[in-house]
Amino acid sequence: MRVLVSRLSVGLAGIASLLMFTWPLFIASGTGNEAAVAQTVFIILMPLTLLLVLLEFASGDIGSKQLALLGVLIALNAVIRLLGAGTAGIETAFFLVILGAYVFGSGFGFILGASSIFVSAIITGGIGPWLPFQMMGVGLVGLGAGIIPHTAKKNLAKVLLVAYSIIASFLYGSLMTLWNWPYLAGTGTEVSYVAGDPILSNLTKFFQYELVTGGFFWDIGRAITTSVLVLLTGTALIATLTRAAIRAGVIRRG
Repeated sequence: MRVLVSRLSVGLAGIASLLMFTWPLFIASGTGNEAAVAQTVFIILMPLTLLLVLLEFASGDIGSKQLALLGVLIALNAVIRLLGAGTAGIETAFFLVILGAYVFGSGFGFILGASSIFVSAIITGGIGPWLPFQMMGVGLVGLGAGIIPHTAKKNLAKVLLVAYSIIASFLYGSLMTLWNWPYLAGTGTEVSYVAGDPILSNLTKFFQYELVTGGFFWDIGRAITTSVLVLLTGTALIATLTRAAIRAGVIRRG
C-alpha cells in the first residue's frame, strides 16, 4: 500500500505539472496575463511539492537521513546552477538532478529538481513569472530520470542517461516556451495561439513558432551541456550517490 501511495503521488505530481504547462492546448478562452497564470501555478505548486514530500516520508521512501541528504543535494545543485543558469543555452543544473533521480527514484528527483531551482532563484534574485514553471520543468526532468531502468552494465547505463539527457533538454525547452507562447507570439500572426482552436492546429503553430524563434536551436546548448556532464561525471557520481543511498537506507522504487 505504501509503495502504491508513493507511486500515485509521484504520478499525480507529474500529471499536474504537465497540465500546468500545456494549458494553451486545453483552455478554450483567453486568460488574464502572464503574471496571473504564473501566480496561480505557484500557489498550486508549492503545496503540491510539500504534499509530495510528506507522502514520500509517510511511504518510507524518504526518512530523516534521506531528507538530510536531499537538503545537501538541493544546496549543491543550487550553487552548481550559478555556473550556467541557461545562459546561451548552457545549463548546469540538470545533470545532478538526473543522476540523483536515477539513484534515488522519481519522487526524490522531482523534489530535488523543483527545490534546487527555487533555492537558486533566491540566491540570484531570479524570481519572476517564469520561476514556478522552471521548478516544475526541472522537477519533471527528475521525475522522468527516476524511471530509467537500472542495469549492471555501466556503459549501457551511460548510454541511457545521455540519451535521456538530450531528450529531457529539448522537452524542457519546449514546455518552457509553451506556457507563455500565447503572450510571446502575440495575436494575428501565422504562429499565434488561437484560443479554442483544435489541439493539433495549435500544436502545429507552436512548432512553427519554435522554428521561427530558434527555440530548438537554443535547446541544443542545454542538451550538449547536460549530456557531456552526465558522461564525464556519471560513473563517479552514481557510485558515490549509491553508497550514500545504502547508508541512508534509501530503496529506489521508481
